[in-house]
Amino acid sequence: MTDQGQKEHAADLNLTSSSVGKRAGLALGVERTGLISLRYPLFIALAALALVVAAGFGLTRLKVDDSLSQLFRSNTPEFRQYEEVTRKFPSSEYDVLAVIEGPSLLERDSLDKLRNFVTDVQLIDGVQGVISLYSARQPPENGDTPAPLFPDPLPEGAAYDALVKRVMSNEIIRGKILSEDGQLTLVVLALDPKIVGGKGLDAAVGEIRKTLAEDLDGTALKAELSGVPVMQLEIRTAVERDRLVYNATGFIAGCLIAILFFRRLSFMVIAAGPPLLAIILALGTLGWLDFRLNMFLNVMTPLIMVISFSDSMQLTFATRDRILAGQSKREALRNAILIVGPACVLTHATAALSFIALLFSDSELIRTFGEAGLIATLIALFTVLLLLPLLGMLLLRDETKLAATGRGGDLGVEALRAFCFWIAARMVRHPGLYSLVGLIVVAALGVVFGNLEPRYRLADQVPDKEQAVSASGRLDAKLTGANPIDVLIEFPQGASLFAPETLAVIAKTHSLLEHQKGVGNVWSLETLRRWLQDKMGASDVGTLQKYVDLLPEHLTQRFIDAKRDAVVVSGRVPDADASKLLPVVDAVDQSLQNLRAAYPGYTISVTGLSAIAARNSASMIDKLTRGLTIEFFFVAAFIGLAFRSVVVGLACVLPGIFPVVASGALLAVTGQGLQFASVVALTVSFGLGLSATIHFLNRLRIEGDSGENYALAVEQATVLVGPALILTSIVLACGLAVTVFSDLPSLRLFGWLSAFAMMAALTADLLILRPTAMFLHGAAERLAVWRRSEKTGPSPR
Repeated sequence: MTDQGQKEHAADLNLTSSSVGKRAGLALGVERTGLISLRYPLFIALAALALVVAAGFGLTRLKVDDSLSQLFRSNTPEFRQYEEVTRKFPSSEYDVLAVIEGPSLLERDSLDKLRNFVTDVQLIDGVQGVISLYSARQPPENGDTPAPLFPDPLPEGAAYDALVKRVMSNEIIRGKILSEDGQLTLVVLALDPKIVGGKGLDAAVGEIRKTLAEDLDGTALKAELSGVPVMQLEIRTAVERDRLVYNATGFIAGCLIAILFFRRLSFMVIAAGPPLLAIILALGTLGWLDFRLNMFLNVMTPLIMVISFSDSMQLTFATRDRILAGQSKREALRNAILIVGPACVLTHATAALSFIALLFSDSELIRTFGEAGLIATLIALFTVLLLLPLLGMLLLRDETKLAATGRGGDLGVEALRAFCFWIAARMVRHPGLYSLVGLIVVAALGVVFGNLEPRYRLADQVPDKEQAVSASGRLDAKLTGANPIDVLIEFPQGASLFAPETLAVIAKTHSLLEHQKGVGNVWSLETLRRWLQDKMGASDVGTLQKYVDLLPEHLTQRFIDAKRDAVVVSGRVPDADASKLLPVVDAVDQSLQNLRAAYPGYTISVTGLSAIAARNSASMIDKLTRGLTIEFFFVAAFIGLAFRSVVVGLACVLPGIFPVVASGALLAVTGQGLQFASVVALTVSFGLGLSATIHFLNRLRIEGDSGENYALAVEQATVLVGPALILTSIVLACGLAVTVFSDLPSLRLFGWLSAFAMMAALTADLLILRPTAMFLHGAAERLAVWRRSEKTGPSPR
């Protein structure tokens, strides 16, 4: 046992009722909740068992929210309009895109097999319609119904060559569903909305994949599926798979670290049991409250684990050391709760504040994440406080033997204590110098962080190791993009779809959109009108209305509302960063200004998920970043108020900011900007990272009360809590880093950035907090001496 360890045990064994009561005020006595388990263990055990069973049923209620628009879901007029357009023109939300590519695409055998796929896929349950090369028609003759562009059977020889030339020059399909080089084609499969929103999506997409593979077998064509339903299915599958990975990997990592240093199964279960139960109870509660798993809520499992494991480890360490000092297990558990418990309450409180900061986001997704995180934090706190003492009473046997055998085998813990003492001894020698260096480093990294630009891409929400992103990339390269940008035209009351003024508005809007740089593949009612005029010379409204009525409903509803009081002119844009799409969206909106002025009765609006993302992502990320900046000082003030010390509040600022600005600098070095996932990761990591700071300050307060020299108190507090802080930081980082196994780019970013921030927080705690606290304490003492001298005046000679 080291001298430091002996002092710790002596201090804790000599706690008086008054000193405990004084420290209880740090967390308003909330930590005393844990004493209930020592007094009524049977009642707590039965209550815990009942809650775990209820939570198990809640877990079965958890569903996945796989909507691509969830991040921008809000109560803003723009999003309400987007939802209205989706309801009236449901095509893009329910289209499966089959992307078929190869140099042999227009060969006779390939086209025959492609026709077989188009025919067979219409028989799949849930497919309401198909748009493909075979939807194209030849110009009508003598008023007859237009014949298909591709006859059945296909011609041969020179006739076939002539057909290929007609196909390549067809205005309806060229550049829209057939690439300019004739090597890629798009088949659009309209699914039943009930299938997309229900359990049948997996079966429907699976049957489409199977049919596509079977019908194109024997060709050199490559076929992939994309579209919103496929992306939703891939998100759903990834979220469900990742949840299992996180549950297993994160928990196993924590258990391995616990048993490595405690070297006893009982202590490992005591440390790891409450976090596991906290995961079950929190997720079960979220299930009962009808929360939906999504790109952020899916990380709730490792977050709960790290929130609860940190304090569970601190309490287990404290209990173990007190048993080694000769206390009974009941006394050891009680003293651990009374001494370490207040810091545990404060760490959960600061984590809760981080989640509360997310409640002010414009995004419903991020607000929901904040609500779920807040609920999970409260559940984790009381799970640890109540169940750790219960497990300790049940699992710890023969404390005398444990104390005798444990003293000689603490090599891992003693090595960490020696390292902590080495660090602390150097930090307190020149606190002013180290504080100045810390300030300069934080300021320099802050400048880099402040220059980061907001970034957002739709593909970041979708698994990038599956087909959908790859297929969308091919559409971006060959057909100007897969993401729709829509112009909604709503008619004045009483206006007809086929009124000359209405058709003029549609035609001018179509022309403006197709001439906008960055937008391609424009479709609308004007497309059909131009085709009729070009091929038939028919420009009368009667012919246009006749052909609109001839088209299948699933096709007309893409551009014409069922009530025929609104239409959409739809274009496509690539999946580029929102900063590159925003100028395109703004240019489209600006080009429509004169049209709005010329036709004041018509409401003309730019909408679509691409437009919503381009307009709102940067402002939402900026608001989150400003909220994080405010949170720095709010949390520091909160901690200072809890400790009733201005010095403590100021000492928290630099170590609290360091992991955030250091992570921002890493993003800059790796060429990345601020994304939603990175800002949320930094916000949450800031709250979690303060765990080490709070536990150190709590121990420093105890050591300072003993009347020790303040430098010695800093060293003593570092040695006593340092090993547990290092181990818990490693557990935190491991628990968050398991998200790098995710197929979702946003979750991978969240994981590795959070893990880095946690280790940066530990670095700041060891290298910045100690000298800063020492320097500020010294400054406060000198100020107090100066004030006393001012009041008493100069001493007489």
